[in-house]
Amino acid sequence: MCRIMGAILILAMLGVTPAFAHAATGEPARCSVTSGRTFPRVTPEQAGFDPAHLQAALTFAADRNRVNVQVFRNNCLVGTGPRNNVTGTIPWNVWSVTKSVVSLLAGIASDRGELDLTAPVGHYLPAGLGDARHRSITVTDLLTETSGLHIGAVNEGLTGVIPLDPNSAVQALAVPFDNPPGTAFSYSQRNVDLLSYVIELAIHEPLQRFAQRELFDPLGIERGDYYWASDRSGHTYGYAHLLIPPDDLAKLGLLMSNDGRWGNRQIVSQAYLRRATQPSATNRCYGYLFWVGAGCAELPAFLPKDSYQMSGVGLQDVFIVPDLGLTVVWTGVFGDRTTEGAAGVLQNMAELSHEFFRRLYAAFERPPIPDPGPWVEPPLQLDPKSYIDPNITLALFGVGPDAYPNCTVLSCLNIPLKAPFADTPPGCVILACLGTDPRTPGIR
Repeated sequence: MCRIMGAILILAMLGVTPAFAHAATGEPARCSVTSGRTFPRVTPEQAGFDPAHLQAALTFAADRNRVNVQVFRNNCLVGTGPRNNVTGTIPWNVWSVTKSVVSLLAGIASDRGELDLTAPVGHYLPAGLGDARHRSITVTDLLTETSGLHIGAVNEGLTGVIPLDPNSAVQALAVPFDNPPGTAFSYSQRNVDLLSYVIELAIHEPLQRFAQRELFDPLGIERGDYYWASDRSGHTYGYAHLLIPPDDLAKLGLLMSNDGRWGNRQIVSQAYLRRATQPSATNRCYGYLFWVGAGCAELPAFLPKDSYQMSGVGLQDVFIVPDLGLTVVWTGVFGDRTTEGAAGVLQNMAELSHEFFRRLYAAFERPPIPDPGPWVEPPLQLDPKSYIDPNITLALFGVGPDAYPNCTVLSCLNIPLKAPFADTPPGCVILACLGTDPRTPGIR
């Protein structure tokens, strides 16, 4: 009896529901979240998985360019990829997953009463910045990607990768409209850069300082863990360029899985997250900078309908499946297969996740559904030209309809600009941060 009680005490200290509860009741183990550097871990059997089938799913993902894979059930780490011991602590560009992090910050600012989601951005912008129509875009329009601004995703993103942007939020205020604000979904990068700037104005402090104190610190994500890029005016990019270790990214996924609660602290309200992960009026697959619903983005069609994800180009994904208690986090460099070349890679990004979750479902001791069968590639409909608009690039030089007055690569609004890469720590180059320099971010 003393040995049993001792085991219970040790498991409780680790945040793990006693494993024998699974054997006795058939219920999978449950764990508590932790701000420490290691996650509570249980065996596949304790989480309701067959270990051989789970390993097969993880190996499959690793063979498809997944450099880091983590599978959690009920907050317990159940399985990891073969490279995780190397890649888990290295900052990796999660690209548009950054948008979902900005959504979390908007939620926190809204919960504090500092950001009105229904307000026009002109309520926060300095007087005279942007015309009346751009200033009428609401915060919710930005969250739901319904600002109406014209897009050219390649051009919008390329000037952040290099980076050349003088001030990405100001640049957004010059982009012409394709639709009235709030009426149509259009996946804009500049849109979210404008949102991150508006949040910063609403909270009256630098966005990254707010993020560190209100979001990252409670989760045990240290300031030296990650790098979040800024444009040459010092404005934090909202659309991409958060380079964060997968082990820290997993904590953000677990925060979502726990309805915004971390231990005994509510980081972001459940009410905000419910709105953020529900379909918006103009797109059944999109909420507040989250992709939502089975069959949307990289979410396989056979997942429960309440599933949602944080999604970045190249298949940087955090999958949340509340109905099954699943949180799956992976990073890598594409890995999906298509018969349609480069256009197929961009359009049919759900192939890899379909095949992975098909194998993960087969690993359940009691599979949620019968085998859904292999991926069937839909006809190619994507037009790569729709991703390109040269005017967005020309605007950097003060040329064309997208140029904002007095904002070019030389100067913007009479504010001195940093040189390109001026704020980049040693070893951080577009995809990852590597190296032994003590200034290089990473979990140590």
